[in-house]
Amino acid sequence: MTAQFTPAELKAALPTGLLSFPVTDFTAAGEFDAAGYRARLEWLAPYGTATLFAAGGTGEFFSLTQREYSDVVKTAIEGSGGQVPIVAGAGYGTRMAIEYAQEAERLGAAGVLLMPPYLTETSQAGLRAHIAAVCKSTKLGVIVYNRANCKVSAETLLAVADECPNLIGFKDGVGEIEAMVSVHNALGDRLTYLGGLPTAEVYAAAYLAMGVPTYSSAVFNFIPRTALDFYKAVTTGDTATVDRILRDFFFPYLKIRNRQPGYAVSIVKAGATIVGHGAGPVRSPISDLTDVELEELRPLIEALGSQA
Repeated sequence: MTAQFTPAELKAALPTGLLSFPVTDFTAAGEFDAAGYRARLEWLAPYGTATLFAAGGTGEFFSLTQREYSDVVKTAIEGSGGQVPIVAGAGYGTRMAIEYAQEAERLGAAGVLLMPPYLTETSQAGLRAHIAAVCKSTKLGVIVYNRANCKVSAETLLAVADECPNLIGFKDGVGEIEAMVSVHNALGDRLTYLGGLPTAEVYAAAYLAMGVPTYSSAVFNFIPRTALDFYKAVTTGDTATVDRILRDFFFPYLKIRNRQPGYAVSIVKAGATIVGHGAGPVRSPISDLTDVELEELRPLIEALGSQA
């Protein structure tokens, strides 16, 4: 299969609406559940997103085998029917990231989200070489995920952008305002900018003011109508609605999410279970919410009303 979107087309599509990372469905035994994942995509499709990220962070990219990665991306592409760009995760060391990017291209993905390298600290020179090598290995558009040990300076991004036309995006998961403003000031419309902090809705209004037009919503996995209502409120300046949903849902939700490392993924799967679209357990080394925490989350979701 060939890519359904050119880098320029993907770059244009990304800022046109809300983005999301579908959780990856596992059976009770922890195996990839392709039928469940396909059903999840079918359930979420009518709500509409600008782009879906398959095998992303919320999709537990870090716990998938290479074979499972291929199955997840293939299922997502088939499920989208070419109507929505599917961006696939890629990561670990440079050679592994290249293999993931090339596999995503072979399967027909629209682009690549380049995750942080595994474990080791990195220099800006090393990050420049890493990002450029991945970009040069594929025809797909590449989005750099600025997070953890992949904190990329404006100078590094500018150098890679000059060298690699298919570097199209910068997703920020760090939240350093000075760095974000510096990147936007240096690269302008050369890149498209995405919000990528965990529970990105909390930062969405501030990031919009910095020139970041959209973000990836994890809660879209279980409260898609509310996620879209919130996105509309942010982008239209409806501060009353933004403040109400933050107060009534997101801040209490964060109190549960922040109890354990890794709960940013676990709480999304818990929410999917509560609304009747369970995706199975998370894989270690992260852990699921406790039964008590699940029951704390339930009334927060139920208070939002029907998601139909």
